[in-house]
Amino acid sequence: MTTTIERPSAAAPSAPVTSPRWEWVGLVALLLGTGVAYIWGLGASGWANSFYSAAIQAGSVSWKAFFFGSSDAANSITVDKPPMSLWLMSLSVRIFGLNSWAMLVPQALLGVASVALLRATVKRRFGGAAGLLAGLVLALTPVAALMFRFNNPDALLVLLMIASVWALLRGVETGKTKWLLITGMFVGFGFLTKQLQVMLVVPPLALTYLIAGPPKFVTRVLQLFGALGAMIVSAGWWILIVEFWPAASRPWVGGSQNNSILELTLGYNGFGRLSGDETGSVTPGRGGMGAGVGSSMWGETGIFRMFDASQGGQIAWLIPAALILLIVGLVLRGRAPRTDGQRASLIVWGSWLLVTGLTFSFMAGIFHSYYTVALSPAVAAVVGIGSVMLWRRRDIYCVRVAMVVAVASTVAMAWVLLHRSESFVPWLKWAILVVGVLAVVALLIPALTRGRVAAASILAVMFAGLAGPTAYAVDTIGTPHTGSIVSAGPNTGMRGFGGMGEGRRGQVGLPAGMQLPAGVAGQAGAPGQMPGGAEMGGMGGGMGGLLEGSKPTAAITAMLEQDASSYTWVAAAIGANTAAGYQLATEDPVMPIGGFNGTDPSPTLAEFQQYVADGQIHYFIGGGGMPGMESGTSASISAWVTDNFTATTVDNVTFYDLTQ
Repeated sequence: MTTTIERPSAAAPSAPVTSPRWEWVGLVALLLGTGVAYIWGLGASGWANSFYSAAIQAGSVSWKAFFFGSSDAANSITVDKPPMSLWLMSLSVRIFGLNSWAMLVPQALLGVASVALLRATVKRRFGGAAGLLAGLVLALTPVAALMFRFNNPDALLVLLMIASVWALLRGVETGKTKWLLITGMFVGFGFLTKQLQVMLVVPPLALTYLIAGPPKFVTRVLQLFGALGAMIVSAGWWILIVEFWPAASRPWVGGSQNNSILELTLGYNGFGRLSGDETGSVTPGRGGMGAGVGSSMWGETGIFRMFDASQGGQIAWLIPAALILLIVGLVLRGRAPRTDGQRASLIVWGSWLLVTGLTFSFMAGIFHSYYTVALSPAVAAVVGIGSVMLWRRRDIYCVRVAMVVAVASTVAMAWVLLHRSESFVPWLKWAILVVGVLAVVALLIPALTRGRVAAASILAVMFAGLAGPTAYAVDTIGTPHTGSIVSAGPNTGMRGFGGMGEGRRGQVGLPAGMQLPAGVAGQAGAPGQMPGGAEMGGMGGGMGGLLEGSKPTAAITAMLEQDASSYTWVAAAIGANTAAGYQLATEDPVMPIGGFNGTDPSPTLAEFQQYVADGQIHYFIGGGGMPGMESGTSASISAWVTDNFTATTVDNVTFYDLTQ
């Protein structure tokens, strides 16, 4: 039996779409499998990104910290992103207590929701097979398997971006303004999740509706302005409250140099990411730290950046096939009416892939390989849509050739990516090559794509396309990930900052051309190490550092907890990650001087001295941040403490009792 779902007339000739019973079985298997995979072994990653974990803990005990996204419950400074993604995890921790499961399970559920919504959006126009394939591709994308098991904002961002496309395509169906307003609302929520990164989906949304929206052109333009207004309202209320809240009674806006959320939006988290001129960053972007032309310390820029050794294994497996399927799909819908829903879907997903991919490829500022998760829904949707479209038209010779080229390009891409990690399942690339060749032969012979034997051809194509990313995803799920910079899959031999390094456990080496600061280089051991042999990811082992959270011993934790209620902050440390581990261990506020990088001018030396005079801070923790690279207020505070207080070493970590 089948159930026929009638579609609005604007969808013709794509409607009606039938829903066989097997779809429900496939849907249950897809969502249940995704849920199990994403939740399995979550506790192994501990605090994951300690920078955000500390803010989650703070928000679970202080509603003010919850609202602002403060790093500590005493509200000294915020994280360098808006707090919407933190809200979900903080509520979970408030309910279930502070532990990694309470923090990370909401992220995994966002992954299941993303897969479900993408499947529903694709299925509405192209049927159940296309929807299930799109959902499966998203679930198995290595970087998606990483970020839906991690506590960065990207998990919620992906769901909201998919939701904006879902609403926009409903608007293309009906022409009703309410769907445009809902689209703008989701984009606004995305802004409150990761600021300007969500804006990469806005041009695809606007272009698609301008082309395919049912109303007259002027009406379509006005509706898009309405969507813009909805976006501004859904994001602007929080921005306005933060901007106009008296600075003396709210936390410093982390990542900004002037305590301004607008500065953070347009600078460090905005246009600075494109140009590389990020005031407050740990180091300059393009041309900084010895980088050459067309590169930065964040990796080589250029058209092939998404395919390099750092990004390739995260996302590139199916990008060549997606581009081929996109072009052929648009050609097949070339004579359809302007409002054709299938072409509109191809336009929005395809332009999302192109706009985001090109932006990531050429941006000169801070770039980490896990950013590529923003490409995963577009790649998955185009692959799901294009594969089914071309399969249904396989009797056309040119379409059959296009299918062969798409499969061949996927096999070649898998070979290249798997070759970069020779010790990782070494037989897999050969298996993909053999099965891929068989799939190409099957597609070239019409008799092998008909009847029962067609199922074998389909399975061969799916193995060739999904075996590689599945292996990477399985490896990612089975590997604990901690620190501020993480990546999916096995080690490809690249270790460094952001896109330049593997960083799967939050430990990174020196980027190409980067030199240790004067006074530190002479003390360091092997390349990529700091004094004492600690890797740069930790910047000092248990004390934590720029990229890795501190790991206090039981003795240190007990010392900090003694008389903790007598102080506003049980300790202060330079850099948010250094402070984070102590805060998570004690569940008491620890002041992160200078925010994430230790470079934010908060607090000032005078403010810190007043806090000490008032008895609000018990200990100052030495080290932290990036040794030898403290600057501004953090360096002044560190120097003042060392000149005026006595150092005590506990389990190889230096403390200064500020009450003595």
